[in-house]
Amino acid sequence: MFILAIKALKANKLKTILIFISLIFSITSIFLISSISNGVISMYSNMLKSDGDIIITQAKISDTFFSNVDVKLLEKIDKLENVKKTSAIIVGASPVEKLPIVAVYGMSDNRFENYKLIKGTYPKLNEVLVGNSIYESLKNKNSIQIADKTFNVSGVFKSDIGFENGGVVLKLEDASKIFNKSASMLMVNSKIDSNIENLVKDIENLSKDIEVKSTQNFVDNYNQFKIIKTSSNLIGLISFCMGLLGIVSIMSITINQRKTEFGIKRAIGISTKKIVSQIILESSILGILSFISSFFISYIALALIKNSSLFHGYVNGEISSTLAIYLFICSLSMAILGSIIPAINASRIDPIILMQGDKI
Repeated sequence: MFILAIKALKANKLKTILIFISLIFSITSIFLISSISNGVISMYSNMLKSDGDIIITQAKISDTFFSNVDVKLLEKIDKLENVKKTSAIIVGASPVEKLPIVAVYGMSDNRFENYKLIKGTYPKLNEVLVGNSIYESLKNKNSIQIADKTFNVSGVFKSDIGFENGGVVLKLEDASKIFNKSASMLMVNSKIDSNIENLVKDIENLSKDIEVKSTQNFVDNYNQFKIIKTSSNLIGLISFCMGLLGIVSIMSITINQRKTEFGIKRAIGISTKKIVSQIILESSILGILSFISSFFISYIALALIKNSSLFHGYVNGEISSTLAIYLFICSLSMAILGSIIPAINASRIDPIILMQGDKI
C-alpha cells in the first residue's frame, strides 16, 4: 500500500506540491510562533532563576515593571534563619541612541558578578555596564544617555540570555533615581536543605505590602507569561485551521479528479476501508515530510533571528522536544483530517456514478 501511495502522489504532482506547501506554511508558522514565545519565557525565567530561590514583589501588581519594594527590607530578611544571600533588582526600559527601547537593569552590587565581563570593569555610580549586542550598535561607545541622564560606559559584558545581552546594567542607586522606585524585586537565596515554604511565610510576616513566592512558583504563575502562552496558542490554532481548510479544499479537488480510479477500485471489489486507508496514508506521508521540512526551515529561521543585529537578542526561539512532538502530532492530524472527509465521501458513492464522471 505504501508503494501505491507514493505512485498516487507522483501521479498528481501539482496537487501534491500544493498540499505540501500548505502544510509547510502552517506548520512552520506554528513552529516559529511557539518557539519564540517559549524562548521569551525561557530567557526571562533563566534571568530570574540565576540568583534567587525566592522572589519578592509589591503586593497586588500586574507586572514587575510596576512593582516597587522597599530595599531596606533586605536588612530584616538577612537576619532570618536559612537566608544565604539577598539582592535587589530594578527592571525598566529606555530608548538608547537610535534604539527605541532597551532593557535597563539596576542591580545591587552583589549581583554584578553574574555578568561576565569581556572588557572594562563593573560600574560605579554614574556608570553603566553594556550588553555586547547593544555595545556593537552604539555610535558613541564611551557614554550613553538613559532618560535625561548621561552615563559613562565602564565595561561590556556577554550573556546567553538575550534580554540581558541586549540591555544595560547600572547600580541600584542610579536606577532608583531614573525610575523613581526603591526596587522592582528582591531576590533571596536560601541555605542548602532549607524549607522554602517556611522561609516564604517568614518573609511574608515582615510586611503586608509585599508578595513572596518561590522562584519556580513565580515563573509558573507570572501573568505576562500566561498572556504570551495564550496568544501563542491562539495564533497557532488559527494557523492550524487555515492549513486544514487549505488541505481539505485541495484534497477535495484531487479526489474529484480521481473519481474514475476510485470507481474502478470499488467495481473490482476493493473495500471502502482500503480506499480511505490509502488516501490517509498518502496524506500522512505528506504530513511527515512537511514536518521534517518545517523543522529545518524553522531551525534556520530562528538561528538567523537570534544572530540578527536588528533584534539585539531580544527575540530568541527555543524548539523543545515537547514542542517538536506536539507539532509532529499536529502535522499528522492536519494531513489526516484534511483528507479523511473527502476520502469518505468519494468511497461511499456508487462506482457506476463515479465511472460516469458525475461530480462528487
